[in-house]
Amino acid sequence: MAGVILLLVAGLVYATPLAGSATVFELHPAQSHVVFTLTALLHTIHGTFRVKQGSLRLDPVHGVVSGVCVVDATSGDTGNRGRDRKMHTEVLASQWYPDIVFSPVLLRGAVAAQGTSTVQVDCTFSIAGTSHHLTVTVVVRISGDSFTISTDFLVPYVQWGLPDPSTFLLTVGKQVQVHFEASGRIMR
Repeated sequence: MAGVILLLVAGLVYATPLAGSATVFELHPAQSHVVFTLTALLHTIHGTFRVKQGSLRLDPVHGVVSGVCVVDATSGDTGNRGRDRKMHTEVLASQWYPDIVFSPVLLRGAVAAQGTSTVQVDCTFSIAGTSHHLTVTVVVRISGDSFTISTDFLVPYVQWGLPDPSTFLLTVGKQVQVHFEASGRIMR
């Protein structure tokens, strides 16, 4: 669902001081994706969302993080037209709320200037007109001026007040497993 996620913090994770300057992480939407999994009676539903844009700014000297990662809520696709129509009209209301937005709030941990790091990111996750606090573990890989990030997390959509699409004959899980991968360029 909110697969999006996330991308989410692609760039807020650069924690090595850079002589007082901020670092900007620009995501490449075509090289980023969100995959989601929802359990259902007798089968599992898999789907995807496209990433629209993402740019995050980190001032490692002052510990300030800002920016957003935007996922196209209208792009949600499970390969089943009827199920997708229900997801868009009844659950996500994507005609009224076309964006799923992740905004970083806090970074815990340090990201190496090169190589692989794992950090915790607190963010605001906005979906279907409501915002929620979410903490995710992000794996960051930096090589030269390029980066990739990945994260896995659960979206408890029913607990967050989104409609449960279950029917009398078909019940689905009350949370969605999200996998987010993104890549981009570091602007120094």
